[in-house]
Amino acid sequence: MEISPKDRFVTVYGRKPVLEALDDARLEVDKVLLAEGARGPAAKEILDAASRRGVRVQRATAQRVKVLAGNGRHDQGVLADVVAPRMLPLAHALEHRPARILLLDGITTPANVGMILRTATAAGMDGIVVPRRGVASIDPLVVKASAGVAFRAPVLKCATAGEAAAELTAAGYPVYALDAGARETIFSADLPERAVYVLGSETDGISDDVRPHVTGWLSIPMAAGVESLNVASAAAVLCFEVVRRHG
Repeated sequence: MEISPKDRFVTVYGRKPVLEALDDARLEVDKVLLAEGARGPAAKEILDAASRRGVRVQRATAQRVKVLAGNGRHDQGVLADVVAPRMLPLAHALEHRPARILLLDGITTPANVGMILRTATAAGMDGIVVPRRGVASIDPLVVKASAGVAFRAPVLKCATAGEAAAELTAAGYPVYALDAGARETIFSADLPERAVYVLGSETDGISDDVRPHVTGWLSIPMAAGVESLNVASAAAVLCFEVVRRHG
């Protein structure tokens, strides 16, 4: 199966994030795209940093850079494609039957997505489904919140959370969703070794497209009248419990 460039790279934009990527010897930068009108000390700094790393620099119109960055205000006329070695299309990853998968559904705050990527990777989850639509894209804000872990997280790409849930169900995975009102908890439920766990948005919860595919609902027990946890905190509790059970 051929992998699209969009499913191989994390694209960072803006002078500082691009320079940070070029200065990090642990990262493989595929290319830098610089607006044709970019001149002066800032452009020279980027060109020099790319030259030191042997990274090719392509010129493009400012509009082209904006389109590829997906951000019309903060790209500053430059972006870089950083190789994400563990990023794969969901369909491709399923050929290898990953066991523990996290599915993000409607989480639009970059800080939450970044922290979830860091936590899930640290816990040892086998895949984190980050849909292209409906979830904050992996941009410099997400990378910063993940403390750089987003570059090496086991990210699985797909179009929407609903499509991912359908694809995973068809592949034989039970789908469990977190909900504060669920009677069964993540500590008491009998969870199989191979399963999908869905985290919904804090405002709307699990989306209508994902709900029909949910096998079971799970909660995190709360004490002292606390209603719920921030979604990134809930992800941490969930991921480490799942990995603790199945090693």
